[in-house]
Amino acid sequence: MIGIVAEMLSYPFLVRALIGGILVSLCASLLGVSLVLKRYSMIGDGLSHVSFGALSVAVAVGWSPLSVSIPVVVLAAFFLLRITESGKMKSDAAIAVISASALAIGIIVTSMTTGMTTDVSSYMFGSILAMSREDVALAAALSLIVLGLFLFCYNKVFAVTFDESFARATGVRVSRYNVLIAVLTAVTIVLGMRMMGAMLISSLIIFPALTAMQLLKSFRGVVAVSGVLSVAGFFAGMVLSYVYSTPAGASVVVVDLAVFLVFVGIRMGRERKRKKGEAWRAGEKDRKRAGRETRAERP
Repeated sequence: MIGIVAEMLSYPFLVRALIGGILVSLCASLLGVSLVLKRYSMIGDGLSHVSFGALSVAVAVGWSPLSVSIPVVVLAAFFLLRITESGKMKSDAAIAVISASALAIGIIVTSMTTGMTTDVSSYMFGSILAMSREDVALAAALSLIVLGLFLFCYNKVFAVTFDESFARATGVRVSRYNVLIAVLTAVTIVLGMRMMGAMLISSLIIFPALTAMQLLKSFRGVVAVSGVLSVAGFFAGMVLSYVYSTPAGASVVVVDLAVFLVFVGIRMGRERKRKKGEAWRAGEKDRKRAGRETRAERP
């Protein structure tokens, strides 16, 4: 295992992929806890399709993909937030409309211009070669902002996640925090899809949070464990991809799925054990009550 990791670290592009991917995975997992609890978990899938549409246009025109996709995805995230807050459309419906529309535009632009080139294919399905030094630097800056948000504004993020009405009553600017989370999620999606691909990037948001929630109930515990699981799962997925020559994004998702199933199994085992214990205690109480009644009936 150590020899495999050392061999991986001998390749500069793999080092960039590991560093950038770990940072993006950490950001996605932390933001994912709030998004999953607010029932915005599919926003990652929707924004990744928006990013694919923007990237397709940028590649066709010859512009820098990041300089085009980041502003477009941020605007899409802000637009989604405003639609759902106004109550004119449910969040899942709004995400579906924007997701399908952006993906359709991207496919049409690609088919009419460059076709399915290597660049477009890497954004669709992910590529470990796509992570550049600029991407790693941007991922590092993003991770510092996300960590700072959860470290220094934890109570406000907690209030906004669980009860926006209560947060407003306590003076928290809910709209500002919602916009901040949406913008950070948008940037995370754009950076992450270069490695994971538009089809799989939402897994970085959903799987760690759902896995941690299987065994933990506190928000702080779920956030911490989600971050650890995401980083460990990404690293394990990259090792699996290197050893068996499988796609990096798909390998990471398979590892996350396996960990999720293990946690589900542990939770089900605990629940079964707890129910057996409750049934035994209830039967013991009944037996003691019956014994007392029998002794009371004796002359």
